[in-house]
Amino acid sequence: MDFRLSEEQKLLRRTVREFAESVIAPRVQAMEETGETSKEVIGELAKQGLLGVCIPPEYGGTGMGSMARMLIVEEIGRVSAAVAFMLQTMHLSIDPIVSAGGDEVKKRYLPGLASGEHLGCMAVTESTGGSDPAGLRTQANLDGDHYILNGRKVFISNAHVADLFIVVARTGEGAKGLSAFVVEAGTQGIRAGRKEHKFGLKGCTTGEVVIENCRVPVANRLGDEGQGLKVAFAAISRSGRTGTAGTALGILAACLEAAVKQANERQLYGEPIAKLQGIQWQVSDIWMDLQVARLLCYQAATLIDQNARCDPEVAAAKFYATEAAVRSAKKAVDIYGGYGYLNEYPVQRYYRDAECLIASAGTAEVMRIIMAKAALG
Repeated sequence: MDFRLSEEQKLLRRTVREFAESVIAPRVQAMEETGETSKEVIGELAKQGLLGVCIPPEYGGTGMGSMARMLIVEEIGRVSAAVAFMLQTMHLSIDPIVSAGGDEVKKRYLPGLASGEHLGCMAVTESTGGSDPAGLRTQANLDGDHYILNGRKVFISNAHVADLFIVVARTGEGAKGLSAFVVEAGTQGIRAGRKEHKFGLKGCTTGEVVIENCRVPVANRLGDEGQGLKVAFAAISRSGRTGTAGTALGILAACLEAAVKQANERQLYGEPIAKLQGIQWQVSDIWMDLQVARLLCYQAATLIDQNARCDPEVAAAKFYATEAAVRSAKKAVDIYGGYGYLNEYPVQRYYRDAECLIASAGTAEVMRIIMAKAALG
């Protein structure tokens, strides 16, 4: 098995790294202070073609696939986990349209999503909890050639910048009584509600989506009635979990760089602390976590590109990368000592951002269940 990146993939990594360092890095502090998504960054992401990486070329995208997307999200996450998470959330909203949308829906929305004219989000989670999708209460009642939607979604990333919402609502009973819809932000009866104030991932807004007597054309349904859970779960696995894992990879890479820099520069007893065995062990742990996480994440992305069934592999990548990002960020903070707690040093941001990824796109416990089912047959 060849674990080396192709020349094209290496070029993509270098290009995105240069973009992230020149365009995103200067805006990170402003996003940290305001908690707001940078519209300038979104515009630059669109210009670089990074919004449409998984959109087929016939609809205006680049169609580069999941492995390319993993590299993109990782490199952006190395500079700003918030921007990486915001970007992967947009990819998540695109996935159901590509996989389950009719021709007219694809023609109407995908070109705008690729160009940045439209920004998307996926509205599934409700106050009952994201781990219990069968308990969703948002209703979609058929009324002629429209559905009338009513409900409230919570913890929705990009809710306050989105032009399109992928909404999962109840059209029947039980887990098979859910359907998915594309809803335009300008439609009467849908709006962004409360904006949450997170301790991490600042620069990727999160909040409520309020839906009150919102009329949505039947043509905007994704797949058949009752397939909403299948459509949403497939997108969350393919795009949400791999995107979250890729964001964690970026944090891991940033932690290693910061830890090595501090270990080599900080002096104790007249020598760099890198000479101390205890520090070497900390750095080696971060390095190892990054290597293992990359192998799992790249494997999952490659399997998706091969159209292979890989839910447990995706779950493993998401679980390991996010958990590793938290423990490695903690080690990086420890290596910095008292400086690790100061806002002017980025390791404290890595720690906060990593913690926000644990429950995203499925909790650690849900990932364990998926892996256990595969292992137990």
